[in-house]
Amino acid sequence: MYCRFCVSGRADCAISARLRDVPARLREFSPAGGRICRLWPWRGLSLCASAAKTVAIGHRPRGQPRPGAGPVLSVGEVLDHRICFLASTAGAAQTALADLTAQYGQTDSARARYIVALGGDGFMLQTLHQSQSLAIPVYGMNCGTIGFLMNAYSVEGLPGRLQEAEEELLNPLAMLAERADGSITRGLAINEVSLLRAGPQAAKLRISIDGRVRMEELVCDGALVCTPAGSTAYNYSAHGPIFPIGSDVLALTAIAAFRPRRWRGALLPKVAKVRFDVLEADKRPVRADADSLSVPDVLSVEIATDLSIAHRLLFDVGHGLEERLLREQFA
Repeated sequence: MYCRFCVSGRADCAISARLRDVPARLREFSPAGGRICRLWPWRGLSLCASAAKTVAIGHRPRGQPRPGAGPVLSVGEVLDHRICFLASTAGAAQTALADLTAQYGQTDSARARYIVALGGDGFMLQTLHQSQSLAIPVYGMNCGTIGFLMNAYSVEGLPGRLQEAEEELLNPLAMLAERADGSITRGLAINEVSLLRAGPQAAKLRISIDGRVRMEELVCDGALVCTPAGSTAYNYSAHGPIFPIGSDVLALTAIAAFRPRRWRGALLPKVAKVRFDVLEADKRPVRADADSLSVPDVLSVEIATDLSIAHRLLFDVGHGLEERLLREQFA
């Protein structure tokens, strides 16, 4: 029995095996400008496999010989998977990248329907920052050491997992930091914005919320403001609270507070604007970190939720962020 999907006519065509799930009434992109036309089962359709495991699609009028390769699309695009795989430099992530692209092909991020990030939480944050202008959902698979934002790694059944996944929307924090030299640095943080002492002496911070001073002086190693997604990261290690994704609050947490000694922090509305002023900055230097962006010698830092940006994260059914938050508190 010969392959009816491939111009080669081979019975053992690997591309044919992957296309058996394509519905009988195929909708395909025509060569002329990407118009969608309906075709009766494979009638007038030419599909051929290339060495790179791609499929060339072209419209062939009845009675004419099969043409050469037309516009080249990946197997994932034919099946509407269109996955862009990104991987960290870790060996396990690179191996996973090779296995997944061999199975499902690779699609450029500009045409992709999904982005799959392979690595740990650090690489996931990097991927979210880099793809924020694409409005494409990101699905992570854990190939690193920490995978709170990641799903379990598996090559098989990925398209089905993507289609059934639950989506969470995350708004990042916008940071505006003023340095001692007068320069201004802006950054975005999905987890937290933190201020940390950069010298042997404790930091002294003044805290204002929505333009009103709430604490004249906090003597500490530092302080942070985190999102719900970041509440299980640095915030939790600093004994801050864990709270659900949909709670619309931020956590302000002190790091090793000396005065007031028992002050741990506060819960703030999601729309609150937080300002830290560094006191005695010349002898008590402080740096500010927004995820992977670090700003030394800051004089003041303003933090607010950026509602204009919404990162789309995908999680396997029953293993979303809400479930992970609960598990973390009972671990």
